[in-house]
Amino acid sequence: MQARIEALFANPPAPYTAADFALFAEFKAALNAGRIRAAEPDASAKSGWRVNGWVKKGILCGFRMGGIVDMSIDAVRQPFFDKSTYPVRQVAADSGVRIVPGGSSIRDGVYLGRGVTCMPPMYINVGAWVDDGTMVDSHALVGSCAQVGRSCHISAAAQIGGVLEPVGALPVIIEDEVLVGGNTGVYEGTVVKRRAVLGTGVILNRSTPIYDLVKGEVYAATDDEPLVVPEGAVIVAGSRAVSRGKGQEWGISLYTPVIVKYRDSRTDEKIRLEDYLR
Repeated sequence: MQARIEALFANPPAPYTAADFALFAEFKAALNAGRIRAAEPDASAKSGWRVNGWVKKGILCGFRMGGIVDMSIDAVRQPFFDKSTYPVRQVAADSGVRIVPGGSSIRDGVYLGRGVTCMPPMYINVGAWVDDGTMVDSHALVGSCAQVGRSCHISAAAQIGGVLEPVGALPVIIEDEVLVGGNTGVYEGTVVKRRAVLGTGVILNRSTPIYDLVKGEVYAATDDEPLVVPEGAVIVAGSRAVSRGKGQEWGISLYTPVIVKYRDSRTDEKIRLEDYLR
């Protein structure tokens, strides 16, 4: 499949044939089933993950191939228009996935593990992977190609950014048992290692380093590597004083994420309530 997708991406025909659409349907079914994914664990990589660029190419082929069609349930009261290749994902009751009524949407081409809970209204975009037992809370976003592990909680209004282009760029990774607090944003290919806790309002991206008060370290993205949040880190939104110029004169501080502790039994006790919500 990889060779055929890459050939279709490199040499788009005009028009697309029935065989091309059959290939894309096969590709999308593999995404839905979790047989292929936009990024996957790789012990040899510094971040622990590698991007599968050919999968991103397949997703982009779908946007090229599809035409704008009417997807409205009621064209007068609530019209929807999108690419014909990306309808709403079909989910069966025996999948174990809970989609609570109230306006959520999951695009076709998303892997959903058993026990995933979707609280309204939330949105999961094409290419995303959401593993077993994870909750995506109200007004939360899981962006295109983002990878979310097992037993995570993506809290209300949290934004898990997607990275579809460029095809070689790693998407946002949230590993197993991570708690992403409300109004938190994780962007630009950041990797959040397992069991980390992101406090309310934390923003993580390639431009803002993380200051570790426990280990005395500073973690930052480089030209070649994403920002990586250490395993079990508990991060809160902090500030760092400007030390010179007008910033110092005016007493200005800039936002910075700060690791204040590492996850322990007391942290686990505080978030145990999540188990009762699933």
